[in-house]
Amino acid sequence: MAVTAHPARLRASNPDYFIMAAVGVLVLMGLLAVYSSSFALGLLEFGDANYFVVRQVMFAIGGATAMYLLMKSDYRRLRLVSPLLMLAAIVGLFAVLVPGIGVERNGADRWIYVGGPIPPLQPSEFAKLALVIYMAAWLAGRGDNIKTLWLGFFPCVLLVGFVAGLIMMEPDFGTTVVIVLTTMTMVFVAGASLKHLAAFGGMAGVVAAMLVLSGDYRADRIIAFRNPGSDPQGIGFHVRQLEIALGSGGWDGLGLGASRQKFFYVPGAHTDGIFAIIGEELGFIGCAVVIALFAVLLARGFRVVFRARDDFGSLLAVGIVSWIAYQALINVGGISRTLPLTGIPLPFVSYGGSALLSMLAGVGILLSVSRYGVDGRAAGGKPKPLDGSETIARGPKRRPPEGWGNAGDRGQGTGDRGMRRSGNRASKGAR
Repeated sequence: MAVTAHPARLRASNPDYFIMAAVGVLVLMGLLAVYSSSFALGLLEFGDANYFVVRQVMFAIGGATAMYLLMKSDYRRLRLVSPLLMLAAIVGLFAVLVPGIGVERNGADRWIYVGGPIPPLQPSEFAKLALVIYMAAWLAGRGDNIKTLWLGFFPCVLLVGFVAGLIMMEPDFGTTVVIVLTTMTMVFVAGASLKHLAAFGGMAGVVAAMLVLSGDYRADRIIAFRNPGSDPQGIGFHVRQLEIALGSGGWDGLGLGASRQKFFYVPGAHTDGIFAIIGEELGFIGCAVVIALFAVLLARGFRVVFRARDDFGSLLAVGIVSWIAYQALINVGGISRTLPLTGIPLPFVSYGGSALLSMLAGVGILLSVSRYGVDGRAAGGKPKPLDGSETIARGPKRRPPEGWGNAGDRGQGTGDRGMRRSGNRASKGAR
C-alpha cells in the first residue's frame, strides 16, 4: 500500500528519548572509564593524568553538538549531499596512505594530524558514516533493480570492496569487517537476492581466511583465541590479561578506580580493552548495565526503522543501528573471548575522538529519522520539502483516478477511497 502525504502536512515529532538517554549514559560511563583506565598512562607518557579524558570530553562535546544539529535537521537533505560525503571519505582514506600526511601508530597508517590541540583524526571512522549515508541513498533509488546482479548488487559490492580495500591497506581488519557486515545488512533489507548475498558471503569468507593466513598478527590472534595458555607471555598475553581483569571483578567489582590490570597489564586499557576494566571495577553488574544500555539503544533503533516514513530513512536507520550493533558485538566478544580480538573500540565508551564524534553524529541522524516517524504526533515545525512534493513509498504505487490532483485541487490528495465517496455523494444528489 502506498502512503502519500502533502509536504505541508508533515510535521516533526519529538525524538526518541530512550535512544538519547541510553547514548547519554553510555558516554558518561565511558568518560569515567576512560579517566580511570588512562590516568596512569597519561601521567607516565605526558606528565598529565587528565591527558586522555580531557580530549575525550572535547570530542564528546563536539559529538553532542553534531548530534543535536543533525537531530534538528531534516534527514532527507543528506540524500542530496551523499555523493560529496562519500567522495570526502575516499579522499581521507587515500590521504592516510600518503607519507607526510598519514600518522603511523603501532605499525598502522590510520590517522591524519590536524594540528594544534586537536588529536589526530581517523578517516576510516568517518568513512563508516559516509558509506552508510551513501548506500542508503543509492539503495533507496534502485527500487527492484537491487534484485538484479549487474544493475543492483554488483555496483554495491564494487563500492564496498573499494572502500574495504583502502582500509585494509592501513591495515585495519576490524573496521573492514564492520563496514562489510553493515553494508551487506543494508543490502539485505533493501531486498537483494539471497543467492547473490550467499555467493558474496562465501567469497568474503574465503578472502577473510586468506587475510588471516597471510598476516602474522592476524594468525596469532586466532591462535591466542583458541589457546591463549599455550604462550601466556607471548601471543596469548593480551587475552590472558583480559580474562584476569574480567575474572577479578566478580559480581560487584573491585570499586571504581580500583583496577589493577590497567597498570600496563591490559594493552589498550582505555581503548579496545575498556570493557575488561569496567568488568574489573564494576563487576558483572557493571558489564550487564552496559550491555542492557546497548540493548535498549538497538531495540529502539529498530523501532525507528519500522516507523520511518520512506525507504531512505529506513535504510539510514538500519545502517546506523547495524553499525553500532556489530561494533559492540565484536568488541565485547573479543574481550570475553567469544570472538577473536580485532582491535575494535566499544561504541560511545572507548577512548577515541574520531569514533565518538562519528558515532554521535550517526545517532543524531537516527534521531532525525525518529522525529519524522509515521506515527509521531506533531511537536514542531513543518519540514521544508526538498523538491516541492513528498511521496512516501510503502509498497507498489497505484495510479490516481482520472481528474485527480489538478493544480487547483489543493489538499485533495486523499486517494481513491475519497474520490469514490465524493463520486457516490454526487450521484446520489443527481438522483
